[in-house]
Amino acid sequence: MLTKKNSLALTSRGARVIPGAVNSPVRAWRAVDDTALFVQHASGATISDVDGNTFIDFVGSYGPAILGHADSRVVSAIAEQARFGLSFGAPTELEVLLAERIAAAITAAEKVRLVSSGTEAGMTALRIARAATGRPAIIKFDGCYHGHSDSLLVKAGSGAMTLAVPGSAGVAEAVVATTKIARYNSLETVEAHFDSSPGQVAAVIVEPVAANMGVVLPAPGFLRKLGELAHRHGALLIADEVITGFRLCFGAASELFGVEPDLVMLGKVIGGGMPIGAVAGKRELMDLLAPDGPVYQAGTLSGNPLSVRAGLRTLEVLAEPGTYERLESAGQRLENGLRSSLMEAGVRGCINRSGSLLTLFFGVERVADADEARAADTAAFARFFHGMLQRGIYLPPSQFEALFVSLAHSDADLDRTIEAARDSL
Repeated sequence: MLTKKNSLALTSRGARVIPGAVNSPVRAWRAVDDTALFVQHASGATISDVDGNTFIDFVGSYGPAILGHADSRVVSAIAEQARFGLSFGAPTELEVLLAERIAAAITAAEKVRLVSSGTEAGMTALRIARAATGRPAIIKFDGCYHGHSDSLLVKAGSGAMTLAVPGSAGVAEAVVATTKIARYNSLETVEAHFDSSPGQVAAVIVEPVAANMGVVLPAPGFLRKLGELAHRHGALLIADEVITGFRLCFGAASELFGVEPDLVMLGKVIGGGMPIGAVAGKRELMDLLAPDGPVYQAGTLSGNPLSVRAGLRTLEVLAEPGTYERLESAGQRLENGLRSSLMEAGVRGCINRSGSLLTLFFGVERVADADEARAADTAAFARFFHGMLQRGIYLPPSQFEALFVSLAHSDADLDRTIEAARDSL
């Protein structure tokens, strides 16, 4: 039986000094009508809490732990760097090395600016796009989450979708007015915004594979045609690859779908578990950034040496032959097992998967956009979540998040997860 005494005590203590007792809303378990477990340590594919409960983990720090938790190669790289210093406020060779590695892997990444988070990457990409085009508006997709900067919080996914927050208090009406919302996988809704606001849209921003309303794959040709549509109207295409970058392939997932964006946002995997983000793109766009150009962006901890060392080591491992084939095989094994479990239990639902990203939606037979995701049975997911937790499986505490499979998940881990699902449905 799962015990939570120490986690409950920490929730009570934390609530007195931290809003909601969490430092990111996605960590709160309100969508599953519970309070969060406090983690003490993790290793490989498992995570353990302050009450001594150990679980097979499919949160994976929401993406960065692609090698598994506390991978010895990454930990050694961080420890070695820590002996030389934690932060300098000055450039290092490590930053050049990581930028070179990213540029070599992504066609569109002619230049790279490192930042400290995905949110920073998003706000910087928009600033570049507006400066390059001289236009104020952007088009984003309902259910896609690109960080919590003002322009991008309208109809956002991830925690905002989990908590049913359509926008955010504190965001000025004038900012909201420059953000236009389209339906994922619908070129018609994008075209309508271009037609209604001629010469006003600076960029279209999209997750190549949406992972913040649950996993939603692009329809065949959608991303390629989206890029063509944006360029036909003089706008840029921004690919938010904070989750998908180096997760679905060694480089940008957008290129798997036959599109080369103007700007790419990165994060998660390129830091190997440490805080990081990046904006990459065409040379003429990136050269708009200060000190070369008029677009100001700065960050004292941008390109932090610990984060960069962790990212470099992670990318070295991911570049080894067969890595993404192993991740695909593991994702397929989990998908097949969960699909069989649904059928055996006679439970209505569907599974969306791309590589090592996966979501099991309850109560619906397909999910191709945010409206269809919202139609899912969140109460059924909450019951499933708790059933899995009791059986030692740690899932993201929301119907609208992705499960992350790592290289540390063994066949035995996946089979145990499938068996737990059979018992929890």
